[in-house]
Amino acid sequence: MHRLSGKFCVITGAARGIGKAIAKAYVDEGATVLLTDCDAETLLAAGEELGCDTLVLDVEQEADWERLAALHPVADVVVNNAGVTGFERGVAPHDPEHASLEDWRAVHRVNLDGTFLGCRYAIKAMKEKGTGSIIDISSRSGLVGIPGAAAYASSKAAIRNHSKSVALYCAQQGWQIRCNSIHPAAIMTPMWEPMLGEGEPRAASEAALVRDTPLQRFGEASEVAAIAVLLASDEAGYITGSELNIDGGILAGSAAPPGQAEDG
Repeated sequence: MHRLSGKFCVITGAARGIGKAIAKAYVDEGATVLLTDCDAETLLAAGEELGCDTLVLDVEQEADWERLAALHPVADVVVNNAGVTGFERGVAPHDPEHASLEDWRAVHRVNLDGTFLGCRYAIKAMKEKGTGSIIDISSRSGLVGIPGAAAYASSKAAIRNHSKSVALYCAQQGWQIRCNSIHPAAIMTPMWEPMLGEGEPRAASEAALVRDTPLQRFGEASEVAAIAVLLASDEAGYITGSELNIDGGILAGSAAPPGQAEDG
């Protein structure tokens, strides 16, 4: 039996990466999925590949959410996945001393404002039925400080907290509308491309980025999607206000690299 049969799911930032992987997993589990993204060309290609309807949506634009609500006033699952690091147009200072106010605000407009608007849409789209699942994609960076990406870390930390506020608010209203956050660490998606580089240095960059990860590798988008399937399904009916980490063990503490553990 498909775990998401009969569910209508809206996913933001679904043209590529984690969002697209979640969409594929939802389709495989029998859901009807609406892909949304601000990149119209890539979104259309993803929709054709997965057999899903698409809607161009810029998550920081309230008018776009209002258009979505007019077209699809009811939803069972909303995944607020769209996000930016701030490095999409190249490396720029994002530390607490040198980051510009505009760069700070630009990251928060997409990551935090977009999630706020997505949660607000989801509540209105679910409250008549009284059930539903809201899934917010945060990050390991929302749980620890990231000096070189202060805006990104701040926005993801705020998403973590807002997810809990949404969960408690919905419970106060007597609705079975759940809201949870997923916190991926290093997941191999196009978002990493500006930081990894090309050619021979790329392998060294990849190795350096996962050196402190106990499992010693990047995660896969499909592994995040598996968690998103669980949270969207009725199996997770008692899970709300929770945060699920998918980080190769990095938040568990430290571990010696394989083959270097000391005896005893």
